[in-house]
Amino acid sequence: MTDKKTCFVVMGFGEKTDFETGRKLDLDKTYRIIIKPAVEQAGLECIRADDIVHSGVIDQHMYEQLLNADVVIADVSTSNLNAVYELGVRHALRPNTTIILAESEFKYPFDIKSLAIRPYRHLGPGIDAEDAEVAKQVLVTALESLTENIEPDSPVYAFIPGLNAPSLGEVVAAALGDSDSDSGSSPSTDQSVGVLMDQFLDARAREDWVIAGAMLTSISALKPGDPFVIQQLALTTYKGKQPDAESSLDRARVILEELSPRTSNDPETLGIWGAIHKRLWDARGVRSDLEEAVRAYGKGFHLKDDWYNGINYAFMLDVRASESSGDDAVADGVWARRTRERVAEMVEIELAGERMDDEGRPIDPEGHFWLSATLVEAYVGLGRASEAETLKDEAENAAPESWMVTSLNDQPAALDRLR
Repeated sequence: MTDKKTCFVVMGFGEKTDFETGRKLDLDKTYRIIIKPAVEQAGLECIRADDIVHSGVIDQHMYEQLLNADVVIADVSTSNLNAVYELGVRHALRPNTTIILAESEFKYPFDIKSLAIRPYRHLGPGIDAEDAEVAKQVLVTALESLTENIEPDSPVYAFIPGLNAPSLGEVVAAALGDSDSDSGSSPSTDQSVGVLMDQFLDARAREDWVIAGAMLTSISALKPGDPFVIQQLALTTYKGKQPDAESSLDRARVILEELSPRTSNDPETLGIWGAIHKRLWDARGVRSDLEEAVRAYGKGFHLKDDWYNGINYAFMLDVRASESSGDDAVADGVWARRTRERVAEMVEIELAGERMDDEGRPIDPEGHFWLSATLVEAYVGLGRASEAETLKDEAENAAPESWMVTSLNDQPAALDRLR
């Protein structure tokens, strides 16, 4: 974790055409030569929006950055629709600390003509070194002063006095059914859920499962029946291991039963239900828990081609094969292999499509680690030992947190013992 303030950059990616002038601009050079060096010189951590876009859609991580980043820089050159949209989202969420840039020949649309837009000069295929240095220093000065600024630069907050910027918890709370007209929720309830959700997210980030569970219990009293809250409460309950591991699993199972996991088609519910029964099987050795873990993981995998459910489905099939004999054991072994082959194929494609930063490192190191850990286990199960070992060494060296290494090693080691 870093204590640095963050700067989130929204802009076009690669070479884009400005249809007003017909010029082609290499916006990657704007980022590398002007924006990123200025952000780092000002002492902020620089994150570019394009690096966390998936399938062309703004996802949860994008919205979190637009809400939580200490500063957002939006380069609207070439009238890039994504950048303009994301600028609008930022202006709706935060009253200040947003900087707008545009290439000097940019034709401003009417709605943003009144905004303070800092120009820089772009030659098209390249940027003049002197122009770049001037633009960079102007941006450094703006960044150093802006992080302390409390005056609104968002037209939303400037022209509608009295608005309060939401917190991440309030935004997540809004996704918990607050827009349902039949929910009967009041503004005070919504505000309480937002505060509690902030506390839950903070506790979860620290892996303080007891506090996280307490916050979710309070939220569930205000938002009874919400699937996300129930799923997260079941998860934090068994991870908290209070008063002991077995009884926490029993409690988690009871909590999740509210979502009818035996008939559910939600892969998230099925994955948590499978995890509970997998751990109950480890703790007690009761066959019905083994069967339920296999069924839940298998259904979650086949519904969504989900690699998390898939890799655990394959593992539990091998566990069941070790407890069986004859055709039953052979059948489970065959399905475990086929599942791992499919999981390996999916994960290899995801890893090949990952976005990297300028130094060639994954933009999402935690996501990269879990993909790698899954592929290690798939390779072990498929007998591709040398590939598994090479990838495991790489994953261990790149693990964002030390506890992840234990997780990386545990299930493949258990699989080795089974096989």
